[in-house]
Amino acid sequence: MTGLSTRGLWVVVAVLALLAFGAVWVAGSGPPPPATTSTGSIRLGPEPGQDVEDYLASLPAQLPQPGPAVPALVQLDRPHDVPGAAALTGTGTVGTAIFRVPLERVQTALRFEHVLGTGDPAAAIDVAREQAAFRAEAELDRAGRAETPDAGAVATRRAEILAVEARRLADRGCACVIGLVVTADRAGLEEIAGTDGVRAVHAAPPGSSAAQLALAPLLPEQRSAATPPPDDGPVPTG
Repeated sequence: MTGLSTRGLWVVVAVLALLAFGAVWVAGSGPPPPATTSTGSIRLGPEPGQDVEDYLASLPAQLPQPGPAVPALVQLDRPHDVPGAAALTGTGTVGTAIFRVPLERVQTALRFEHVLGTGDPAAAIDVAREQAAFRAEAELDRAGRAETPDAGAVATRRAEILAVEARRLADRGCACVIGLVVTADRAGLEEIAGTDGVRAVHAAPPGSSAAQLALAPLLPEQRSAATPPPDDGPVPTG
């Protein structure tokens, strides 16, 4: 896995992922940045405004019958760093990592990144973190080039948030992983669901592909309903 950490391969992987995936939205379905998110027909995650207890109670019935492996949205109870998130995947195969920089009372982007198949989940998820940092930096650069003297407070705040996201995602120790898409059979998914640090496992129907999924993870701070988090706090400088 030492080759994955070289700058040249990192840039190639990040650019390819930027072209191939590019899924970003603002957590809580607040005002989105100028980007798109997954638009598949199979939603994994709560509906907007759904009661959290009702959503969690519905998930065991959606686990597959013993036998087939299916993709599932693994939602974490708090943001984890890369090694901590990788430790929650059991024997399943990770296909997507979901990153979100946690800032108190500030909405930040959900970033969905492909995880390339390797024998080391932590190393593969860390490459995805680098991809997310690359994407945030590119968005910040575009925002800076588009900014005008009369851009207004909303554009300025968005640029400030992007700057913090880019810095923190570039940190290998960032506790920024809030979800994963893991493919496993029923026994594997039940094992993951019972692991400390995992809040919910939402399985897709058998035969589902990654392209069919529309991911809407429950945010760690959403405790009563899947409603947008507040966005009235100051943007930190560091």
